[in-house]
Amino acid sequence: MWLIRLFDEKVDEMFAKGLIHGTTHLCVGQEATPVAACAALMKTDKITSTHRGHGHCIAKGADVSKMMAELMGRVTGYCKGKGGSMHIADLEEGNLGANGIVGGGIPIAVGAALTSNMMKENYVVLCFFGDGATNEGSFHEALNLAAIWDLPVIFFCENNQYGMSGSVKEMFRIQDIADRAVAYGMPGHVVDGNDLEAVYDVVACAVARARSGAGPSLIEAKTYRWKGHSKSDGRKYRTREEETAWKAKDPIARFKSRLIDEGIATEEQLNDIQARAKMEIERAVSFAENSPYPTLEMLEEDVYAH
Repeated sequence: MWLIRLFDEKVDEMFAKGLIHGTTHLCVGQEATPVAACAALMKTDKITSTHRGHGHCIAKGADVSKMMAELMGRVTGYCKGKGGSMHIADLEEGNLGANGIVGGGIPIAVGAALTSNMMKENYVVLCFFGDGATNEGSFHEALNLAAIWDLPVIFFCENNQYGMSGSVKEMFRIQDIADRAVAYGMPGHVVDGNDLEAVYDVVACAVARARSGAGPSLIEAKTYRWKGHSKSDGRKYRTREEETAWKAKDPIARFKSRLIDEGIATEEQLNDIQARAKMEIERAVSFAENSPYPTLEMLEEDVYAH
């Protein structure tokens, strides 16, 4: 969780300095959901990601140096510096990637789950998406198909209360997005997305169900993004009081307190984890800054197949 937060805070800082271009979607405040969800998976399992995907990449095992290089447009990045923040994929770690289309990863996850069944590879696919994606047609089509064919896929909605600048209170007539699961004959679960252990438990159950051949599940993790939707978002649509209330539910501080209270770790040990994560991010920045840009001759490489 510290690695994810410090990565995105560093990206925020570097974007402000003009060292990172394009756009970025930061997941500060949402660190528990990717960490807990990916901890419930095997290395051979797959994920698909979405706009706010840096946490998904890191939790599934991505190299933060290659991620930083990608964001800085360097040839040592995951997509050789040509994809940027929203197009990081790491096939070796089972990350099938993110894209800039709202809900775009949902049908990809269903296709990957179908492949798992057809090829008898027994891997599970966990599909991350935001609350805004659940109003897209692809969401409903994918859930219906996955349910009909009992595909090994978990639909994981990170409900951070806002689809871009639209509050979920204005976009849905239901209180819980997970209620939509019943229409497709699959289990629907609501979980506190800032409670690491609660998220792990519900995802682990869904993974076991999917791997057994019983089919998909829909999980809604209620959480909150501390930053704007993207770097151009001034967050004028929400109050400072709301932000303060959610920051009091900080998933990192919450888990840290639990570890200390239960005698699992000392504050010094946990501070050391934070310090080591900070050093890893600094090494990632140095790696990226010392990496070359792609050359003009590389313009058409990896863009299409001959």
